[in-house]
Amino acid sequence: MNQSTVRKTDDSKHQDDQKAHVLKLPLENLQADREPHSYELWLVAKLMRMAGSPPVRFRLWNDEVIEPDCGEARFTIHLTDPKALVSLVTNPNLAFGDLYSAGRLVVDGDLPDLMEALYRSVHQARQRWPRWLDALWRNHNPRPTGISEAKENIHHHYDLGNEFYQLWLDEAEMQYTCAYYESPDLTLEQAQLAKLEHVCRKLRLKPGMTVVEAGCGWGGLARYMARNYGVKVYSYNISKEQLAYARAEAERQQLGHLIEYVEDDYRNIQGQYDAFVSIGMLEHVGKDNYPALSELIKRSLKPDGIALLHSIGRNRPMLMNAWIEKRIFPGAYPPSIGEFMTLCEHGDFSVLDVENLRLHYAQTLTHWMERFTANEDQVSEMYDEHFTRAWSMYLAGSIAAFRAGSLQLFQVVFTHGDNNRLPQSRQDLYTTPAAPEAR
Repeated sequence: MNQSTVRKTDDSKHQDDQKAHVLKLPLENLQADREPHSYELWLVAKLMRMAGSPPVRFRLWNDEVIEPDCGEARFTIHLTDPKALVSLVTNPNLAFGDLYSAGRLVVDGDLPDLMEALYRSVHQARQRWPRWLDALWRNHNPRPTGISEAKENIHHHYDLGNEFYQLWLDEAEMQYTCAYYESPDLTLEQAQLAKLEHVCRKLRLKPGMTVVEAGCGWGGLARYMARNYGVKVYSYNISKEQLAYARAEAERQQLGHLIEYVEDDYRNIQGQYDAFVSIGMLEHVGKDNYPALSELIKRSLKPDGIALLHSIGRNRPMLMNAWIEKRIFPGAYPPSIGEFMTLCEHGDFSVLDVENLRLHYAQTLTHWMERFTANEDQVSEMYDEHFTRAWSMYLAGSIAAFRAGSLQLFQVVFTHGDNNRLPQSRQDLYTTPAAPEAR
């Protein structure tokens, strides 16, 4: 087999992998050539009241318009067929995203602003819902996150293709986690590098130390730590696409002697290290696995070692949105701050620092969505238009969730309970800016 044939085979396999990720959505060709029944008009009015009467008007398939009960509408939601209305009323947590992705629910107005208005309105209205409605519209438990299931979950989201993520993530270190905007005018690249620096400072890294990383993404943090702090890094990941990129970049930057990217589950980490770090992986662990993770960190940290976990979270326990869990992030569960702390309690760790970067993530996502929108045509060519609409909804809904406070972003630093080799204050973290100057 010659090289040309091998290249074609690899390209075909990559295209097949991409096609496998095209979402299976309700794309029925439904008839909409009739007037709405009276009960359908009643359902729209009831749905709007149950959602707290947000500033939204509905336009039905015959162009009939239903205005909100009070106040002026800032957004219009157009339903293109009667079955779309039934789906939306039956299970809005799942149906809204599916219908939008399928083009059967069309939004007139800024999508993140609409989602924020809906989140805020529903949050207030939910206090008055009858129990039967809460049960009907409930989100379901996340999929399992055992070793075999974790591989499938990660493949679903992170192995979409490096070319896809390169279209809209930062060009500095390909970070798919919250950036750190120590000043609001930072570029995405500056803010992502500032995040990496902020993490390194919290871990008190010094040349010659060893660091283990659980879930390394495209390897940017490991490269930053090795390049700027002279530490030896062992990074664990089960995404083949991400590891291929990470290893190639480490070699290109001549950092291979300081970094070992390990294709394995974090549960198989061995040895002791000066620091344990995980950025954006705890959401995928599953709270049933927190005790095991806590024990893993405890045995992995040297007596004076420091750990840092960076994770999306909640103010109180709550399941992931049904659509996000089903279509975008299978197995995901953002912990409440109380659930987060159980992990520290189980290992008898001393919590040194808790920082909430919620609004930083809203700004990060806004930058991502701007770049994603600028590349929508290319995304549709890689997958299809429904995939593109789904990811637009995912990014917009995430922006809204962080703005409205439905989601938080916690950075938690902790160490062994008997570790006394600790700084007296955090003043040194802020003596110089974390972000590099703009180029």
